[in-house]
Amino acid sequence: MLTKEELPECDVATTVQLIGSKWKLLIIRNLRMRPWRFNELQKNLEGLSQKVLTDSLRALEADGLVTRTVYTEVPPRVEYALSELGETIRPILDAMEQWGAGYKEMAGERG
Repeated sequence: MLTKEELPECDVATTVQLIGSKWKLLIIRNLRMRPWRFNELQKNLEGLSQKVLTDSLRALEADGLVTRTVYTEVPPRVEYALSELGETIRPILDAMEQWGAGYKEMAGERG
């Protein structure tokens, strides 16, 4: 997790730094529903490479937004879920979803 000194002074810039990439937002979108396994995320997020998914999940975990749970089973199972802190992002994504739906509706009226 970044220290307060490492984060941008602007609060909007802080949010963008933590969740602003396309893939991080889509990963968080999926994790709002339920915990996901790595391969499930990769299959669901078309065009996302294994490296970018790995890097994004590691960054989200390091920032305290995602938890990684390893189950000692055969074969081993790993699940990613929103952490308690990550759950606080839910209203932001809900608002983005509502705005996107409204935009599509308005765009349909214009076109």
